[in-house]
Amino acid sequence: MSTLGVLGLGSYSTLFYIKTLNAMYNKKYGGFSTCPFKLLNVDFDAINKLLPNTSNALDTIVKTHLNTLDALKVDNILVPNITLHETIDRLQIKTNVIHAIQETISKIKGNNHVKVTIFGTLYTMQSNYLTSQFTAQNINIVKASDADMQLIDNLRIAVYNGDANPKQLNIFNDLLNKYTKNGIVVLACTELSVINTSNSKLVYDMARIQIQAAIKSI
Repeated sequence: MSTLGVLGLGSYSTLFYIKTLNAMYNKKYGGFSTCPFKLLNVDFDAINKLLPNTSNALDTIVKTHLNTLDALKVDNILVPNITLHETIDRLQIKTNVIHAIQETISKIKGNNHVKVTIFGTLYTMQSNYLTSQFTAQNINIVKASDADMQLIDNLRIAVYNGDANPKQLNIFNDLLNKYTKNGIVVLACTELSVINTSNSKLVYDMARIQIQAAIKSI
């Protein structure tokens, strides 16, 4: 049995990942089963101050934490932060890191989709890091309008702060319907995963795809 390690990065995202890990694992194995993993909870504030941009300082902090987690004798590592994968790509890590973006692209290609709109932070939606990985696999990016990107970013901030209102949630669902008319939508932000209730096969939830891959790895 392979051992999963989880890097704890702030209570909000980490608790969502742990809850979803346990729910998916229980659905798969039944009974009173809960997902076995080793958790290394670190001070996210030191990391968050350096995000979203990559830097040598951020490289050093993240690599130190991943090496500490690796010392716990884990076979695979789950990092509950999509933005941080840009830094992870810059590092040489001995242990396999379950890559949210690569797992999502693999799933998209397996279903023969060629048009994607990314919902995430304003940085993620405008950054070349994420879009370049999709286009490298011949998946076309359909960008949301500037106004819609701002609505999405405002919503994810409200969710993080715990004060998202019903009007914003309705707008989010309307935007999902709008951008899945001519392609698929990829949710690339934990806050959006938290409020995602869509059962549409055209909505790809990056966090849940990453978690499914983690459970498969055990």
